[in-house]
Amino acid sequence: MMRPIAIAITAMGGQGGGVLADWIVSLAEAEGWLAQSTSVPGVAQRTGATIYYVEIIEKRPGLHPVLALMPVPGDVDVVIAAELMEAGRAIQRGLVSPDRTVLIASTHRSLSMLEKMHPGDGVADSAPVLAAAQGLSKRFLAADMQAVAERTGSVISAALFGALAASGALPFRRASFEAAIRRAGVGVPGSLAAFAAGHDAVTAPEEPPAVTANSVSIRGPLAERAEFDRALARIDAAFPAAAHDMLGHGLRRVADYQDAAYGHDYLDRVAGLAALDHADHGFALTVEAARYVAVAMAYDDPIRVADLKTRASRVARVRGEVAATDAQLVETTEFMHPRVQELVATMPARLGAALERSALASRILRAIFERPRRVRTSTITGFLQLWLVARLRPRRRTLLRHGREMAHMEAWLAAVVRQVPRDYRLAVEMLACRRLVKGYSDTHARGAGKFDRVMAAVALVEGRADAADWIRRLRDAALADEDGTMLDGAIATVRSLERVVTHA
Repeated sequence: MMRPIAIAITAMGGQGGGVLADWIVSLAEAEGWLAQSTSVPGVAQRTGATIYYVEIIEKRPGLHPVLALMPVPGDVDVVIAAELMEAGRAIQRGLVSPDRTVLIASTHRSLSMLEKMHPGDGVADSAPVLAAAQGLSKRFLAADMQAVAERTGSVISAALFGALAASGALPFRRASFEAAIRRAGVGVPGSLAAFAAGHDAVTAPEEPPAVTANSVSIRGPLAERAEFDRALARIDAAFPAAAHDMLGHGLRRVADYQDAAYGHDYLDRVAGLAALDHADHGFALTVEAARYVAVAMAYDDPIRVADLKTRASRVARVRGEVAATDAQLVETTEFMHPRVQELVATMPARLGAALERSALASRILRAIFERPRRVRTSTITGFLQLWLVARLRPRRRTLLRHGREMAHMEAWLAAVVRQVPRDYRLAVEMLACRRLVKGYSDTHARGAGKFDRVMAAVALVEGRADAADWIRRLRDAALADEDGTMLDGAIATVRSLERVVTHA
């Protein structure tokens, strides 16, 4: 009994799922087969992809098949997922079965809204999805097709079409697949390049070249890069090997944020903690200091935001994401809402503090500056606004915000240093609490408030054998929700333990 080949495609907006479905239909019809495609759009941003469904069947004289409009669980031959979470959703829906389904998926992630909203690391673990895909499909072909598309200057649908050709799930030659792309007549060279790369990615995957933090330099004048290279050499000479990789990443981050001299300041601060460390604990204190001192020193401020938004590398990345040709113009609009706090913090310390204390000055500045703005950085005037703010970088050390950030960081590091000889594990957990402070504006204020509350709680638990565990629990509670409700409950629990000990 004849049956069609059923193909389900799950893709989000902009990934070319409809184009991929059209290529498959064109391919089948050019080979003398009957084809039918339908689609059901997903709802809201990143809560569900559009499902494109294609059925193809070889023509037979006198037979007029009736093809289905939607995929049926357990009855799908090929599932193509343009993102790893969508592969997981297809498995949950029952569209993937071990007796018949070839599952083709891109392993990259486009994070869901829930993952992005989480105050901590809300990214779902990919390992269970990969394991399920491997175990519940007849064959599983996977590669980072988004990276393939970006590398070839095309879109992910072309790379997935190449993977489909490589899978052998359809009874057509590779040349027929390529002919379908040519017939479409749009973006043919780029699509063919992505097709070939996607084909190769699942048939002969290449190992990406190993790039370590200590194998790259920074942008800037030759003298600046030479100073950065000297700082890299200092890592190898003065720090334990266990911390070299993290120190390399941290050094590059702070030097790119400010300059190579700032990178030496970073190493000086880490060296102060490394001098208290020893191999018995695997140099955990030095590794965590390398990570979180860099986070503290490279805080987000308007200068950093403006710098990142006006870099040539960002312009090139945006043009690559929209697949713009050299002859095409790309307009970019930045949505910003500056507050008076950010404005005065970007002023020289004395002037900023004086304006901040003045209620009249604050009202005037708020009336002038504190409103939503749309800055078109693809225009000269819009670009210059942010470029001029970014040019304040050499003066950052003299500004109000920098002085406050450095004072806050030094107080934190001093508390860690005092704790090392008393409770090594607690000192390490105190370093890791710096991950609570992130972002800028309201996000930074909320994170810094949580950080200060957790640090204050150290006094409630120090001296206990499980003090480090309690600080870790408080940190996890602070990361669990945005408003700090779980942190309130966790601190209340710690206070109740203190009362119990006191009464005993």
